[in-house]
Amino acid sequence: MVRFGRSGYHRAGVERTMRSCPGRDVEEFFRPAPRFQRIRVRSGVQLIKYRFSITDDEQHLRFLGRIHDPLEQWKLSPMDLESRRRWEAYTTAKEEMLSRTHIAAAPWWVVQAVDKKKARLNCISHLLTRFDCAEIERPTIELPARARNVDYIRHPVPQAMIVPERYRPSAARASSPTTRPTMSPPARAGSCAMR
Repeated sequence: MVRFGRSGYHRAGVERTMRSCPGRDVEEFFRPAPRFQRIRVRSGVQLIKYRFSITDDEQHLRFLGRIHDPLEQWKLSPMDLESRRRWEAYTTAKEEMLSRTHIAAAPWWVVQAVDKKKARLNCISHLLTRFDCAEIERPTIELPARARNVDYIRHPVPQAMIVPERYRPSAARASSPTTRPTMSPPARAGSCAMR
């Protein structure tokens, strides 16, 4: 299985809307696209295309969330911000792209993606229906007992080598080694800027 991003259709969407290519190049993309897809299918490739779709309001909220969250701001580029202004142009380009590259042998499938988690699960569930799947038998895995030697001594790590612990494991983690770790906030908040 090979997964491709949407870059294969950028000419009909992003490049067209941002006017980074002339209209004749867009047409040159559309003209052979259905034939190219049919050639792939005839060669034995099962071509499955998904488009995740969100509403205008949802995109607006996601952009605001990224703007106000320092951990998410890396997702915003000048082109992303400009694309928000051109929402209608993007939607128009998307609709034409879906119409002109949707063929019976390789149809588009649109995933309602306002709820990210449900969208991914719905997409995975639908994708699995495209194949003949069978349950795979897996051998039982048993954790062997650790060898213990009476003369073994674990020496402490020199203090000079230890990274300072700004974040410490929670008390629950310390009391139960099978509990998934959760990190407590640092004792002193700090920040730094990359240069």
